[in-house]
Amino acid sequence: MKSTSKILFTDLDNTLLNSQKQITPENRQAICQAIHQGSQIVLCTGRPLIGAMPQIRELSLTKPGCYAITYNGGVVYDCYRNQVIFQKTIPIPYVKYIFEKSRQYDLFCQTYSDTHLLAPYPSPALDAYISRNKIPFRIIPTLPDSLEEEPSKVLVIGLNAPEKLSAYRAALEVWAKDKISVFYSNVSYLEHVPLGVSKGASIEWLCHYLNIPMARTIAAGDAQNDIPMLQTAQIGVAMANATSECKAAADYVTENDCDHSGIAEIIHKFLL
Repeated sequence: MKSTSKILFTDLDNTLLNSQKQITPENRQAICQAIHQGSQIVLCTGRPLIGAMPQIRELSLTKPGCYAITYNGGVVYDCYRNQVIFQKTIPIPYVKYIFEKSRQYDLFCQTYSDTHLLAPYPSPALDAYISRNKIPFRIIPTLPDSLEEEPSKVLVIGLNAPEKLSAYRAALEVWAKDKISVFYSNVSYLEHVPLGVSKGASIEWLCHYLNIPMARTIAAGDAQNDIPMLQTAQIGVAMANATSECKAAADYVTENDCDHSGIAEIIHKFLL
């Protein structure tokens, strides 16, 4: 990495991607220009790795020095070598507890393998998630009892039920305190990840791994799960469409939202 170059960690949904889950031509052009001038772009998402791969390929972030942070920091991936270089997982007994507790609140619960989203039964919540994220999935009625490998994330979905999701989170709080980290990625999605995992912790890990000073880091996001990286990076940027909580944690708020190439604005202002 050049001594004067910078590294941008960008969230995907409602940040780099617009509300139609697309990368605008302006964002794409700005990213290409930043990379050409020696900066690095790292996708930093709550999605599983399989859910971020289409954007990694679309932006050609597969060259030496290209990395992605997925599962809200649970996995750091070397996109050139096709290799996981950091991973944390949730113990299976914890996963079983989350599934059972969410069932008590009539909420949908899903988890992930390396290749698929795993769900215990069909659901409108699952349909909505798949339509948004285009991830291959498997219905496994014996979940979570049949899990053989610890997952990096469990997602509880309260589709059009924010009060129910909030009540579930409150009921989980005491149990979760010393076991897992729990936070929202949007009003309907409650993320469950290994204790201490966050986007902020993962960008610190990657910068240490690459020997990149934190003074050269910029992070961009829109939701609660992005706040740790906005607070960790030298410059934390909230999108114009971000939650009020996210904006309050940022050093800068874009003039343009995700539908009007806010990432291009960030690149031109802070990287170029």
